[in-house]
Amino acid sequence: MEKEIAQEGFWNNQERSQNAVKELKRLKLATEPYLKIEEGVKGIRDIMEIAQAEDTESLTHFKNDLAELSVKAGDLEFKTLLSEETDINNAILNINAGAGGTEACDWAAMILRMYTMWAEGKGYKLTWLDQLQGEEAGIKSATLLIAGDYAYGYLKAETGVHRLVRISPFDSNKRRHTSFASVDVIPEVSDDIKIEVKEADLKVDTYRAGGKGGQHVNKTDSAVRITHIPTSIVVQCQNERSQFKNKSMAMKLLRAKLYEVERRRKAKEIERAYDSKKDIEWGSQIRSYVLHPYKMVKDHRTDFEVGNADAVLDGKLDGFIEAYLRKSKVKS
Repeated sequence: MEKEIAQEGFWNNQERSQNAVKELKRLKLATEPYLKIEEGVKGIRDIMEIAQAEDTESLTHFKNDLAELSVKAGDLEFKTLLSEETDINNAILNINAGAGGTEACDWAAMILRMYTMWAEGKGYKLTWLDQLQGEEAGIKSATLLIAGDYAYGYLKAETGVHRLVRISPFDSNKRRHTSFASVDVIPEVSDDIKIEVKEADLKVDTYRAGGKGGQHVNKTDSAVRITHIPTSIVVQCQNERSQFKNKSMAMKLLRAKLYEVERRRKAKEIERAYDSKKDIEWGSQIRSYVLHPYKMVKDHRTDFEVGNADAVLDGKLDGFIEAYLRKSKVKS
């Protein structure tokens, strides 16, 4: 593919060249880590052949290299869990507060912060697409685009209902409250995937962004809401000050949701043949975050749990994600 890209006239066909570059990037992400490990193993073998038993300096160097290669091999083995077609894509993350007013809105804001910190720790780029503030605190809903390699592959593990148990900071009697928020994650669909959307099936509304303000809230009348009438899917975007850009992003969100609806429909058809897969369904409670009377976060799908709840809420999610992906791989 590199030879093909280097040929004269390759860039004359823009669509073909963009697809080729994208495919080359995907192949390099898959092969380069393996080739580097292979090269490292060869280097260690060379050291073993020339080193003498009493050569402590070479043996120390050998042990350090071996430990480093072991970590890289573990990371590469984990990447094999991300083998679905859309795993490498950017992720569109949507958070909605459950019933419970201010408590639920505050919990939704805590979850938003958790995923923001996780994504920033991975070096991913965040773009806020829509956010609706709670009446007193927190958020009612938020949608953001998390851009980076395998963002969707990792975050697909987070789809479901998240439950919080704590002493409410909004309750003057200091009683224990349970709050719920739902998280939905879909892959951003690339432009080369054709999703047919008929103009007659769309209801487009423009509005002024609401809420109490903040850096992510639009202050003009350019916010756009699109309803797809056949499916009742509603998408909206208020990130840009241009109505055209907001509509363009909202359409991108709609295509992604329509693609995911079809993907999930096909997945459910397959799941009907496998009763063991029915414990992981959209809308089920996947994880509990307990802050009182003890601190613990437990995933009900995998039984993976962590006692340091504060660290989890600060974005330390990799253990939960890995446990889910490994269990899903075993089931498939």
